[in-house]
Amino acid sequence: MISFLICLAILIGGYFTYGKVVDSTFGPDDRETPAVRINDGIDYVVMPQWKLFLVQLLNIAGLGPIFGALSGALWGPVVFLWITFGTIFAGSVHDYFSGMLSERNEGASISEITGIYLGNGMKNVMRVFSVVLLVMVGTVFAVGPAGLLQLLFTNAGMTNILTNKMFWLIIILIYYFIATFISVDKVIGKVYPVFGICLIIMAVGVAVGVFTNSDYVIPEIWSHFTNMHPSQTPIWSFMFITVACGAISGFHATQSPLMARCMKSERQGHMVFYGAMVSEGIIALIWAAAGCAIYEGAELLAMGAGGPTAVYDICSKTMGSIGLVLAMLGVIACPITSGDTAFRSARLTLADWLKVEQKSYMGRLKLCIPVLGVGAFLGIGNALGKIDYNVIWRYFSWSNQTLAMIVLWAASMYLFQQKKNYWITAVPATFMSAVSSTYFLLGEECLGQFLNKHELVDGVRKLVGYNTVIAYPVGIIFAAAMLFLFIRATKKQPARI
Repeated sequence: MISFLICLAILIGGYFTYGKVVDSTFGPDDRETPAVRINDGIDYVVMPQWKLFLVQLLNIAGLGPIFGALSGALWGPVVFLWITFGTIFAGSVHDYFSGMLSERNEGASISEITGIYLGNGMKNVMRVFSVVLLVMVGTVFAVGPAGLLQLLFTNAGMTNILTNKMFWLIIILIYYFIATFISVDKVIGKVYPVFGICLIIMAVGVAVGVFTNSDYVIPEIWSHFTNMHPSQTPIWSFMFITVACGAISGFHATQSPLMARCMKSERQGHMVFYGAMVSEGIIALIWAAAGCAIYEGAELLAMGAGGPTAVYDICSKTMGSIGLVLAMLGVIACPITSGDTAFRSARLTLADWLKVEQKSYMGRLKLCIPVLGVGAFLGIGNALGKIDYNVIWRYFSWSNQTLAMIVLWAASMYLFQQKKNYWITAVPATFMSAVSSTYFLLGEECLGQFLNKHELVDGVRKLVGYNTVIAYPVGIIFAAAMLFLFIRATKKQPARI
């Protein structure tokens, strides 16, 4: 428990210390913001700071800091270190710059921001990458809550339509269409703060439940500083990809522009962007600690690690029947409130890309229908057992971290151009370059299916070993090459203010 409390204190302290360093490096001022200057009543709407913070937190939270953190618990308390330092030095920095650079560029989507600082070629790559990622996120965050709702009513002893996953999936997709289509302050601005409070109370409830039960002991990092994963899946880079939203997530870069379009002052950025990510890190730390304290690794793996069953079980064990309702509301609302803004971000990214105006109903319908249509196809395919949820999640996880890598390099170029300390983004960008490239070589859904060692067991091809001998050096070389290319690029162009 001591190591958990130390990590918690570091996270909180990081907001007031390193967060201030990042904020002062960017240098917010009193210029007129897009929310004030444009204010179209649809996507550009001024909202108060407390509401911006809660909406941003729910936008970025999703299933990541819960499902991802519980999956990360399979490696043992070493995951606390990644959540803590990844949040402070990578995730929060990433979220801050993705939001503030959007604010400085008329609230542009992250693909357009990347193009401004890394060139048109990367802009086109990011356009495709962002839309694909957002649709996958929206699908994952529709299927996940539908499964949780099905489990909740099934465990309550019901046998009616409320225990049908397809029913809940259709209800969620209908809500997603409404939230994607109408003004940002009509549903998102009004409902999210309520769910945000539920999410925070739920995390506190789980923490208190673990601390007050003598049967649950959070293991210390120093006495369990080893790979505790039941199948010995490598820590590098699987843990860094799996936890994702609890430490750093490229998906957040697609969400930050939504609030960048609603800020009254640039000085709100520290709390809204850096602060929301630190809060998410705290939530992830609590869930990872609960996973480590309540289960043995094999038991957690058998329950599906970060799946609905484990979440339901933890809520029940830590808070009982009364707290369970509130907790499940938070866990269900959390992904839903990221799924709707994922589809909304996809609409806005396509609008920036294709130059489709979004003030009229018809302009929004032109993009809402195809975006939600693809999401519905993938989600219904999963509900019918035709598409594997875990496969969608794995592709999401890798593309998520790769997007974060690209955004950090774009922020580094911006800081160079402004004659500011670009190392605060270049170092995490280099680190994430190593993470993403290494996983691409090891992940079974990527090149790992060709490079890893497999054997036929009862006629079925199964993974028996990871080819780290190739993947680790190549990952390091790729990261070093990215840093070299960045430094060379800074030599070829003058800095500007």
